[in-house]
Amino acid sequence: MFKKLIYAALVALMAASCSKTSTLTAPVTVNVENFRITIDTFSDTKSAVDPASYTYVSALDLAFYNGDTQVFKATQIKGDNTYTTFGQFSCSLPIGTYTLVAIGRANFEGDEFSLTSPTSASYSSERPRETFCHTQTVTITNTSPLDLSITLNRIVSAFKIVSTDNRPAEITKVRTTYHKGSKSFSPTSGLGLDDNGFSQINNPSTAVGAPIGVTSYVFLTSDEETMDVTIEALNNNNVVLYSKTLQNVSFKRNRMTKGQGTVFSTTSSAGFQLETDWLTDSNISL
Repeated sequence: MFKKLIYAALVALMAASCSKTSTLTAPVTVNVENFRITIDTFSDTKSAVDPASYTYVSALDLAFYNGDTQVFKATQIKGDNTYTTFGQFSCSLPIGTYTLVAIGRANFEGDEFSLTSPTSASYSSERPRETFCHTQTVTITNTSPLDLSITLNRIVSAFKIVSTDNRPAEITKVRTTYHKGSKSFSPTSGLGLDDNGFSQINNPSTAVGAPIGVTSYVFLTSDEETMDVTIEALNNNNVVLYSKTLQNVSFKRNRMTKGQGTVFSTTSSAGFQLETDWLTDSNISL
């Protein structure tokens, strides 16, 4: 009798264990169909951009999480021919509830990007890039195929430096230092994970003797944030030859702020003009 009770208990325990780890799965297809983009030229014109020519989104990351546990992750790099259609992902997921995270970003040589949870992603290399994001809850109740179509929204803020003077021959680099903001962000909120600021160096592409235009990106800790920004002009040995700090520069998420003035001089930054002509969103299809 005692042996029968033990056997019955073991059978019941095995049945309970199997019921918690269902092997039933459902095929899931996710289509990243649109980017919600602001085309900001600091004029009265607003225009859409052909996605084929919009080269600043060249990588797509898709992940599903059960809590903070990653159950699926894939990255597509535009042009690497490892996918059939850029923006279409397929996988199979067990029955359950998940958080979908999708990120569109620029991808250049040397970039290091990591997505570790629905609330944590980071550029660990020198600079963040133009970044779009979408998160949502996905519940799978049976084995029927599930097709999802999503739109990614830009979550980063941009700053463009436009010089009114010409680049001297000895200047090869421009360093921009954000005194606040972050290179890391939460995909769920779209906001920066810290407010410690950072620096990045750009190599102006314009010729010697011509004005320069340099754009960089920052994740804000709120939809709008005010911070100081330091602009430094460096020679090839990273010696700072010209420097000025712009105080209380206004930033807004998904918008560009433009700073225009003399960069290659020792004059005060008081004459530096800031333009925050924030335009409304335009949609483009991927």
